[in-house]
Amino acid sequence: MKLRLLTWDVKDTLLRLRLPVGQQYQAEAKSRGLQVDSASLESSFRQVYRNQCRMFPNYGLGQGMTSHRWWLDVVSQTFRLSGVQNEKILQPLAEKLYQDFRTDVYWEVLPGAREALKGCGELGLKMAVISNFDRRLEDILRNVGLDGHFDFVLTSESSGVAKPDLAIFHKALKLGGVIPQHAAHIGDDYINDYKAARQVGMFSFLLQRHLREDVPSDHVIQSLDQLIPKLRGLMK
Repeated sequence: MKLRLLTWDVKDTLLRLRLPVGQQYQAEAKSRGLQVDSASLESSFRQVYRNQCRMFPNYGLGQGMTSHRWWLDVVSQTFRLSGVQNEKILQPLAEKLYQDFRTDVYWEVLPGAREALKGCGELGLKMAVISNFDRRLEDILRNVGLDGHFDFVLTSESSGVAKPDLAIFHKALKLGGVIPQHAAHIGDDYINDYKAARQVGMFSFLLQRHLREDVPSDHVIQSLDQLIPKLRGLMK
C-alpha cells in the first residue's frame, strides 16, 4: 500500500474536553452569580443536544440555520431545562460559552497525540482532518498548537455533510489529491470513522481501548503510540 494521506477525527481522537460540559457550564454560570447543579446541567445538555441533532442535523444547515445559532439554542435550552429562566442572562451566557469553546480553556490534547502527529509527519505523510465539527475547529486546533500538522481541515459544516456520509470522505480525497487506496483514516467511532472510511475504499484504524470482535486486531489502535509502527507496516 502506497500510503500518502492520513486523515484524522478530532474529538476523543486528538482532543478531549478538560472537564465534563456540566462542570464547565456551571463554572461560567457561577461567575455570573447563578447557582446551578453541574449534574443537572450535564443531564440537560445531553437531552437537549440529542434532540437538537435529531431535529436539526449537522447544525441545521439544511434548514437555514448557522452553527452559531444552533449552539446558542443548545446552551440556552440546557440552562432553561436546569431551571434558569432569565432571558437577559441566558443570551450573553450562551454567547460567552460559545466563544470560549473555541479556545484551549476547555480543550486539551490527548496523551500521545503530539508525538503521533510529529511521527506521521516524519514519515512524509500528508495529513488532514475529517470531523463532524463546526467552524470553530480551525481556531481550536490553532489554540492548542496542532494546526501546523494539517494540510487542510474538513468539517461537516464546511463540507455540508457529516460522517458517516461517504461524501465527506470523497471531498477529503479530492482535496488531498489521492485515490482511496492511498489514504487511511483514524478515529474513535466505529460507524463514523472506521466503517465509513472503509466503505469509501480507504484503510482505517479504530482508536479504542478494547478490542472488538467485528474489527481485526491489526485495525485497532488502543493508544496513539501504537500508530506509527502500524503505519510503517502499511508503507512497506
